Amino acid sequence: MLRTHTCGQLDEANFGETVTLCGWVDSYRDHGGGLFVDLRDRYGLTQVVFNPPDSPPAVIETSKTLRAEYVIKVTGKVAPRPEGMANPKMTTGKIEVRAVEFELLNESLTPPVSPSAKEAPGEDLRLKHRYLDLRRPEMQRTLFLRSAMIKSMRDYLAAQDFVDIETPILGRSTPEGARDYLVPSRVHQGAFYALPQSPQLYKQILMIGGYDRYVQVARCFRDEDLRADRQPEFTQLDLEMAFVDQDDVMGVIDGLVSNLAKEHLGLEVATPFPKMTYDEAMERFGHDAPDLRFAMEIIDCSDLAAKSDFSVFKSVVGSGGRVRAINAKNGKSQYSRRGIDTLTDYAKEFGAKGLAWFRVEEDGSLGGTITKFFGEELLAEFAARVDAEPGDLILFSADNFGATCKVLHALRTKIGREMQLYDSQAMHFSWVVEFPMFECDEGHHYAGEAKLAGETEPVGGAERWQAMHHPFTAPLAKHVELLASDPGKCRAQAYDLVINGNEAGGGTIRIHDAHVQQQVFDLLGIDETVAKERFGFLLDALRYGAPPHGGIALGIDRLVMLFGKLDNIRDCIAFPKTQKATDMMTEAPGEVDTRQLRELGIRRDE
Repeated sequence: MLRTHTCGQLDEANFGETVTLCGWVDSYRDHGGGLFVDLRDRYGLTQVVFNPPDSPPAVIETSKTLRAEYVIKVTGKVAPRPEGMANPKMTTGKIEVRAVEFELLNESLTPPVSPSAKEAPGEDLRLKHRYLDLRRPEMQRTLFLRSAMIKSMRDYLAAQDFVDIETPILGRSTPEGARDYLVPSRVHQGAFYALPQSPQLYKQILMIGGYDRYVQVARCFRDEDLRADRQPEFTQLDLEMAFVDQDDVMGVIDGLVSNLAKEHLGLEVATPFPKMTYDEAMERFGHDAPDLRFAMEIIDCSDLAAKSDFSVFKSVVGSGGRVRAINAKNGKSQYSRRGIDTLTDYAKEFGAKGLAWFRVEEDGSLGGTITKFFGEELLAEFAARVDAEPGDLILFSADNFGATCKVLHALRTKIGREMQLYDSQAMHFSWVVEFPMFECDEGHHYAGEAKLAGETEPVGGAERWQAMHHPFTAPLAKHVELLASDPGKCRAQAYDLVINGNEAGGGTIRIHDAHVQQQVFDLLGIDETVAKERFGFLLDALRYGAPPHGGIALGIDRLVMLFGKLDNIRDCIAFPKTQKATDMMTEAPGEVDTRQLRELGIRRDE
């Protein structure tokens, strides 16, 4: 090793020792007779002093050429800092190394991203020069947290008898919910591999193969539109279990996540985590991953709205829609009339045509521009329904159920954040269960994929269905008969882990009966010929003694983001892509030689 110690290791116990350190020049200060350098590596900072009489004149003179991010090797003696000069903010703040000799290992251009800057530069600059951004202590802490969390996961699940098994990266294209990334085959020209969206089919095969507890830290790839918490390539903790029901799977995750919270956040989290059904979550919070750190539940007021003279409410209810409300407690002082206009504009971004509202006056009466359409008795009923108290602000959405969910969820989230209705450092863990098996796809195959060759019209009426999770999800046992009679009411053995209003993972109990699997394919418009072509190996395997099985995948990137209190998933990935799926550092994706394309049998359209 070039060094005897790291830059975060030395303390008073090392006084008088001769040590060698290596690292980057974090900062330098010329105090006349000599130079003070803060030397940095991933372990911390150490102050190095180039000063007589310890440092020879030649060393002092050469040290004056040092600049930020130069890489150096320094040998010197550990000494106490002068009285009154200790830095309690540094773990090495009581010592300094008085340089006897040093070696310049490498110079640096003036860095466009300074690792020691108090404020991070713009994200484009950080991503372009990621090698500099990775030196920032904030980035390093996050990646250390990520490494430690993955180790904790593996250790915990190994103790639960899970077997770590790798599955292929090069597989075949099977419609699973998003566009595949395709890899052309040179050997089999005209044929393509697909990068895995998940190890879904392989882990089901492993259950059939007798490995009743599988786990993998799996790389996954999906060619889909991106946002702050989504990447085209991502990492998930993928596990599967045989001879289980959904409570067994959720119980393992309860234990795993509570262990992570204790080990990495110092939190004691009670298990089992609370559960609510999908229908309850949508009714109470307007979203299938509700933030339960604060209340502000959605309240249905459709029956009262129908009795008013307010035409918007009456027409919506008359056409089968809903009038629903949220009560922003003490929101009157937070949102002036201009503030309400801002909320209205925000609601319109989510499809609202406008925003009706009441303010609760000091005497408990309801005020606002629409009160003239409501009699006093009806206003009193509204006030009682929404638990109105002086100072509250009541906001309404009138539309079909799905639209009201979207608008009120957005408003609830925005108001909760702006009014600081929860502790930003708090963590809340829960489950949402019993998702719909299917949703209406309006004439397109599930997840927007192109119509498959040989695909037939789906059964079950004129409606076309897509899988809410994926086509291998098992229905609730009591709902199997609904596959034939009323697919829209069929609920799945599906469960999502929700942390602070974010879906942190999702899983299902799988279909292990080949007949039921074909019923689901029929509803999705995948006939037996196409099913055999795309999933034949799975369907065959199901006929050879498949056990009941199910599993879950936790998004490691998102878990680290939540545990690290970050706002952007790119900040917990070493080399992320932008929202346009590009790598700004390497400039991927890029052009390839025509010769390479010719070898693959590919011709580029001009």
